[in-house]
Amino acid sequence: DHIRDAVNFVRDVRVDGLPAAPDWLATLPLVGPRLATWWDTLDQQGAALMVSIKPYLGQVGNWLLARSAQIGSGILELTLSLVFVFFFYRDGPRLSAFVLRLLERLVGERGEYYLALVAGTVQRVVNGVIGTAAAQAVLALVGFLIAGIPGALVLGIVTFLLSLIPMGPPLAWIPATAWLVWKGEYGMAVFLGIWGTFIISGVDNVLKPYLISRGGDLPLVIVLLGVFGGLLAFGFIGLFIGPTLLAIGYSLLLDWTRSAHAVHKP
Repeated sequence: DHIRDAVNFVRDVRVDGLPAAPDWLATLPLVGPRLATWWDTLDQQGAALMVSIKPYLGQVGNWLLARSAQIGSGILELTLSLVFVFFFYRDGPRLSAFVLRLLERLVGERGEYYLALVAGTVQRVVNGVIGTAAAQAVLALVGFLIAGIPGALVLGIVTFLLSLIPMGPPLAWIPATAWLVWKGEYGMAVFLGIWGTFIISGVDNVLKPYLISRGGDLPLVIVLLGVFGGLLAFGFIGLFIGPTLLAIGYSLLLDWTRSAHAVHKP
């Protein structure tokens, strides 16, 4: 629905030009009159602007086509993942026993500890990162609905995706707040700004460390570095690969230092 609205908006701008500048724009101190003049100039030169950017529209179309191919590839990967999930659930205990025997051959009696470490790290990341992102998305949806933002559900989903990266949620609620100011809804704009600052973004500082730190003795910074580093290195799946690798490496380092200390102890 919103894609159709965007297409209609672009078509209307091409035919009728930009809408008149809002009255409050010219009343802004220092920059208001200049912005209003720039708005009128841009509206008058809209046809020339469209002509100048027309050669680049083909490049934009190719870029969108490439992104569509990536989306199709992602859907294929998701489908294959669901197929493999069936076998992991069906044969999970047997696979776990095989991995345990393999670890015992590699690290001895600490194999069971490392198997539990991997499972616990992944579970903590799911609870902390995905759980916090879901909580922020729900809180954002509530705020958008109260403020009367159109497309609140879509913005809630966008907030969930942005919550997976540091300082991501403000990229959703700050434009929504600016839109309210644009519409002259100053009271709701103030509400959404406060709600976004202290509720949507604030819950990340409380809920994520609490959920990640539950049920484990690893330092919180190890898990957080693994989450962010894995996300940058491997994409979404890095949310789970990164902290797992760091947790195993940290535990192996501790075991190695303890064994070295025991060997050299008089």
